[in-house]
Amino acid sequence: MRSVPLWVLFSAVSAPVLLVGGWTASAVLQGPGYDPASTTISVLAADGAGGYWVMTSALLALGACHVVTACGLRPAAPLGRVALAGGGLSAMLLALFPAPLSGGSFPHGVVVAVGFSLLAVWPVLAVRRGACAGRPLPGQAALPPVRSAPSPGPSAPWGLRPGPSVGASVLMWVGGAWFLLALFLPGTAGAAERVLTFGQSFWPPVVVLSCVRC
Repeated sequence: MRSVPLWVLFSAVSAPVLLVGGWTASAVLQGPGYDPASTTISVLAADGAGGYWVMTSALLALGACHVVTACGLRPAAPLGRVALAGGGLSAMLLALFPAPLSGGSFPHGVVVAVGFSLLAVWPVLAVRRGACAGRPLPGQAALPPVRSAPSPGPSAPWGLRPGPSVGASVLMWVGGAWFLLALFLPGTAGAAERVLTFGQSFWPPVVVLSCVRC
Protein backbone atom coordinates (compact mmCIF):
# COMPACT_ATOMS: atom_id res chain seq x y z
CA MET A 1 0.00 0.00 0.00
CA ARG A 2 1.33 3.41 -0.85
CA SER A 3 1.82 6.04 1.86
CA VAL A 4 1.81 9.06 -0.48
CA PRO A 5 -0.80 10.05 -3.09
CA LEU A 6 0.06 9.80 -6.76
CA TRP A 7 -0.07 13.56 -7.25
CA VAL A 8 2.96 13.82 -4.98
CA LEU A 9 4.82 11.38 -7.22
CA PHE A 10 3.84 13.48 -10.26
CA SER A 11 5.12 16.72 -8.71
CA ALA A 12 8.35 15.11 -7.53
CA VAL A 13 9.17 13.54 -10.90
CA SER A 14 8.24 16.74 -12.74
CA ALA A 15 10.82 18.81 -10.85
CA PRO A 16 14.05 17.53 -12.50
CA VAL A 17 12.30 17.27 -15.87
CA LEU A 18 11.24 20.92 -15.72
CA LEU A 19 14.70 22.00 -14.56
CA VAL A 20 16.62 20.24 -17.33
CA GLY A 21 14.03 21.13 -19.96
CA GLY A 22 14.11 24.76 -18.87
CA TRP A 23 17.86 25.23 -19.03
CA THR A 24 18.08 23.30 -22.32
CA ALA A 25 15.40 25.32 -24.10
CA SER A 26 16.63 28.58 -22.63
CA ALA A 27 20.20 27.88 -23.74
CA VAL A 28 18.97 27.31 -27.31
CA LEU A 29 17.15 30.64 -27.24
CA GLN A 30 20.21 32.32 -25.79
CA GLY A 31 22.17 31.48 -28.94
CA PRO A 32 25.47 29.80 -29.78
CA GLY A 33 27.44 32.26 -27.68
CA TYR A 34 26.18 30.67 -24.47
CA ASP A 35 28.50 28.02 -23.04
CA PRO A 36 26.65 25.77 -20.56
CA ALA A 37 29.90 24.38 -19.19
CA SER A 38 31.29 27.71 -18.09
CA THR A 39 28.22 29.94 -17.64
CA THR A 40 25.76 29.51 -14.79
CA ILE A 41 22.05 28.85 -15.07
CA SER A 42 21.31 32.20 -13.44
CA VAL A 43 22.48 33.99 -16.58
CA LEU A 44 19.70 32.27 -18.52
CA ALA A 45 17.11 33.86 -16.21
CA ALA A 46 18.77 37.29 -16.15
CA ASP A 47 16.88 40.34 -17.38
CA GLY A 48 17.63 40.78 -21.06
CA ALA A 49 18.68 37.18 -21.70
CA GLY A 50 17.31 35.63 -24.86
CA GLY A 51 15.38 32.89 -23.09
CA TYR A 52 14.92 34.47 -19.68
CA TRP A 53 11.17 33.86 -19.71
CA VAL A 54 11.71 30.13 -20.27
CA MET A 55 14.23 29.73 -17.46
CA THR A 56 12.23 31.95 -15.11
CA SER A 57 9.09 29.91 -15.78
CA ALA A 58 11.05 26.70 -15.19
CA LEU A 59 12.33 27.99 -11.83
CA LEU A 60 8.81 28.98 -10.77
CA ALA A 61 7.48 25.55 -11.77
CA LEU A 62 10.41 23.80 -10.06
CA GLY A 63 9.76 25.66 -6.83
CA ALA A 64 6.04 24.92 -7.01
CA CYS A 65 6.81 21.21 -7.48
CA HIS A 66 8.98 21.17 -4.36
CA VAL A 67 6.25 22.90 -2.33
CA VAL A 68 3.58 20.46 -3.56
CA THR A 69 5.85 17.48 -2.86
CA ALA A 70 6.56 18.73 0.65
CA CYS A 71 2.85 19.17 1.35
CA GLY A 72 2.04 15.58 0.41
CA LEU A 73 5.13 13.77 1.67
CA ARG A 74 3.48 12.68 4.91
CA PRO A 75 5.93 9.87 5.82
CA ALA A 76 8.76 12.43 6.13
CA ALA A 77 9.45 14.29 9.35
CA PRO A 78 7.74 17.71 9.50
CA LEU A 79 10.98 19.68 9.75
CA GLY A 80 12.29 18.08 6.57
CA ARG A 81 9.08 18.88 4.73
CA VAL A 82 9.35 22.51 5.85
CA ALA A 83 12.94 22.67 4.59
CA LEU A 84 11.95 21.19 1.22
CA ALA A 85 9.10 23.67 0.86
CA GLY A 86 11.45 26.50 1.82
CA GLY A 87 13.87 25.41 -0.87
CA GLY A 88 11.02 25.48 -3.36
CA LEU A 89 9.99 28.97 -2.31
CA SER A 90 13.60 30.11 -2.69
CA ALA A 91 13.60 28.85 -6.29
CA MET A 92 10.45 30.84 -6.93
CA LEU A 93 11.96 33.94 -5.33
CA LEU A 94 14.76 33.86 -7.91
CA ALA A 95 12.18 35.25 -10.36
CA LEU A 96 11.99 38.37 -8.17
CA PHE A 97 15.75 38.62 -7.72
CA PRO A 98 17.29 37.67 -11.08
CA ALA A 99 21.01 37.78 -11.66
CA PRO A 100 22.39 40.48 -13.96
CA LEU A 101 23.82 39.51 -17.33
CA SER A 102 27.24 40.48 -16.02
CA GLY A 103 28.57 40.99 -12.53
CA GLY A 104 26.98 39.88 -9.29
CA SER A 105 23.84 40.58 -7.29
CA PHE A 106 23.80 40.37 -3.49
CA PRO A 107 20.03 39.66 -3.16
CA HIS A 108 20.28 36.97 -5.82
CA GLY A 109 23.25 35.41 -4.08
CA VAL A 110 21.45 35.37 -0.73
CA VAL A 111 18.39 33.64 -2.21
CA VAL A 112 20.59 31.06 -3.95
CA ALA A 113 22.54 30.37 -0.75
CA VAL A 114 19.40 29.98 1.35
CA GLY A 115 17.74 27.75 -1.23
CA PHE A 116 20.80 25.54 -1.60
CA SER A 117 21.20 25.18 2.16
CA LEU A 118 17.56 24.22 2.72
CA LEU A 119 17.64 21.64 -0.07
CA ALA A 120 20.95 20.26 1.22
CA VAL A 121 19.71 19.71 4.78
CA TRP A 122 16.16 18.53 4.10
CA PRO A 123 17.17 14.86 3.51
CA VAL A 124 18.59 14.65 7.03
CA LEU A 125 15.76 16.62 8.61
CA ALA A 126 13.19 14.39 6.87
CA VAL A 127 14.50 11.16 8.43
CA ARG A 128 11.76 9.39 10.34
CA ARG A 129 12.16 6.08 12.11
CA GLY A 130 9.14 3.83 11.85
CA ALA A 131 7.34 1.39 9.63
CA CYS A 132 5.80 2.33 6.30
CA ALA A 133 2.33 3.63 6.94
CA GLY A 134 0.36 2.78 3.83
CA ARG A 135 -3.20 3.94 3.21
CA PRO A 136 -6.05 1.40 3.08
CA LEU A 137 -7.13 0.28 -0.35
CA PRO A 138 -10.56 1.39 -1.64
CA GLY A 139 -13.26 -0.56 0.18
CA GLN A 140 -10.85 -1.77 2.85
CA ALA A 141 -11.51 -0.66 6.41
CA ALA A 142 -8.67 1.12 8.13
CA LEU A 143 -7.19 -0.70 11.10
CA PRO A 144 -7.48 1.04 14.46
CA PRO A 145 -4.31 2.77 15.61
CA VAL A 146 -2.11 0.68 17.85
CA ARG A 147 0.28 2.29 20.28
CA SER A 148 3.66 0.65 20.18
CA ALA A 149 7.31 1.45 20.56
CA PRO A 150 8.97 3.12 17.55
CA SER A 151 10.17 0.65 14.97
CA PRO A 152 13.87 0.58 14.07
CA GLY A 153 15.12 2.74 11.21
CA PRO A 154 15.40 0.00 8.52
CA SER A 155 11.59 -0.45 8.53
CA ALA A 156 11.12 3.12 7.27
CA PRO A 157 10.99 3.89 3.54
CA TRP A 158 14.45 3.61 2.02
CA GLY A 159 14.67 7.30 1.12
CA LEU A 160 13.91 8.32 4.70
CA ARG A 161 16.42 6.05 6.43
CA PRO A 162 19.42 7.71 8.10
CA GLY A 163 22.10 6.17 5.89
CA PRO A 164 20.80 7.19 2.44
CA SER A 165 19.60 10.55 3.74
CA VAL A 166 22.92 11.50 5.28
CA GLY A 167 24.72 10.27 2.15
CA ALA A 168 22.52 12.42 -0.10
CA SER A 169 23.04 15.47 2.10
CA VAL A 170 26.81 15.00 2.18
CA LEU A 171 26.94 14.70 -1.62
CA MET A 172 24.96 17.93 -1.95
CA TRP A 173 27.34 19.80 0.33
CA VAL A 174 30.29 18.39 -1.60
CA GLY A 175 28.61 19.59 -4.78
CA GLY A 176 28.16 23.02 -3.23
CA ALA A 177 31.85 23.17 -2.37
CA TRP A 178 32.70 22.14 -5.93
CA PHE A 179 30.50 24.92 -7.30
CA LEU A 180 32.13 27.53 -5.06
CA LEU A 181 35.55 26.36 -6.21
CA ALA A 182 34.41 26.35 -9.84
CA LEU A 183 33.45 30.03 -9.59
CA PHE A 184 37.17 30.77 -9.37
CA LEU A 185 38.19 28.30 -12.07
CA PRO A 186 37.50 29.23 -15.70
CA GLY A 187 35.20 26.99 -17.72
CA THR A 188 33.64 24.82 -15.00
CA ALA A 189 31.05 26.87 -13.07
CA GLY A 190 28.14 25.99 -15.36
CA ALA A 191 28.85 22.28 -15.27
CA ALA A 192 29.22 22.25 -11.48
CA GLU A 193 25.98 24.15 -10.98
CA ARG A 194 24.07 21.82 -13.29
CA VAL A 195 25.28 18.71 -11.51
CA LEU A 196 24.43 20.25 -8.13
CA THR A 197 20.96 21.55 -9.01
CA PHE A 198 20.00 18.36 -10.81
CA GLY A 199 21.09 16.29 -7.81
CA GLN A 200 19.00 18.41 -5.46
CA SER A 201 15.95 18.15 -7.71
CA PHE A 202 16.44 14.39 -8.17
CA TRP A 203 16.42 13.39 -4.50
CA PRO A 204 12.74 14.25 -3.80
CA PRO A 205 11.43 11.76 -6.43
CA VAL A 206 13.79 9.12 -5.04
CA VAL A 207 12.28 9.62 -1.59
CA VAL A 208 8.73 9.65 -2.92
CA LEU A 209 9.27 6.48 -4.97
CA SER A 210 10.61 4.70 -1.88
CA CYS A 211 7.44 5.70 -0.04
CA VAL A 212 5.16 4.64 -2.90
CA ARG A 213 6.74 1.19 -2.86
CA CYS A 214 6.03 0.71 0.85
